[in-house]
Amino acid sequence: MTPALSPSRAADFKQCPLLFRFRTIDRLEGPPSPAAARGTLVHAVLEHLFDLPAAERTPLAATALLEPRWRALVEERPELAVMIADSEVLTEESWFAGARTLVEQWFDLEDPTRLEPAARELYVETEVEGLTLRGYVDRLDVAPDGAMRVVDYKTGRSPGEAFEAKALFQMKFYALVLWRIHGEIPRQLQLVYLGNGEVVRYAPDEGDLLAVERNVRAIWDAVVRAARTGDWRPRTSRLCDWCDFRDLCPAWGGTPPPLPEGADAIALDPARSGEAVPADD
Repeated sequence: MTPALSPSRAADFKQCPLLFRFRTIDRLEGPPSPAAARGTLVHAVLEHLFDLPAAERTPLAATALLEPRWRALVEERPELAVMIADSEVLTEESWFAGARTLVEQWFDLEDPTRLEPAARELYVETEVEGLTLRGYVDRLDVAPDGAMRVVDYKTGRSPGEAFEAKALFQMKFYALVLWRIHGEIPRQLQLVYLGNGEVVRYAPDEGDLLAVERNVRAIWDAVVRAARTGDWRPRTSRLCDWCDFRDLCPAWGGTPPPLPEGADAIALDPARSGEAVPADD
């Protein structure tokens, strides 16, 4: 099996090698959050709405999917229901109202009655010089002339300039994989921000994607060096304020857990640790 990298794990390493280690090697997960659970639910609703005939893809039909899709998610992850019930700042009613608002916002940005996606929650994978690049695309639209549009839903607000590059890196990563698979560069990358009703569009070119390919190779080379030396030192930034693992970070007075046996092998082949392909949001 070749080593593999997803855009979320690549972004983790760019942000902080210790974050990459915590998630990929130690397999640590942050506590579930109401916002993340709401995002998962909204993604599920927007995916399954396209199971309906085009004329029936209405706001009412979409919001009607919230409850059954939530039940399906809770069946897989019962802790999500407990989290909402135990929240000190949210009621289940207000949490659902927030999800409903995001779903309804989408209809102001796109018209699903005029869309027939080629794929939803599409797993994509390709190999570049012995490294497997992989991930999940929220939606892939293909025009009659074969032009591809890669669409990603974001349930938060559109980021400022300082954080915009991370979202575009993810989309360019997908575009690179699709280019290598199909031999055609996607015509458009589209980020749909439901939190504030903004759509960001970007038209990649060959230079963009070759630069991403070089960047990904450089990230992987750095991962390999860190795995061989065991040097997963933290990189501090403004993003530390939102890190789930600050209590374990030496930059903030914490102590990381001991590296597990075979840590270097896990870093270079995450499948050894049972890692699933992350869903990038």
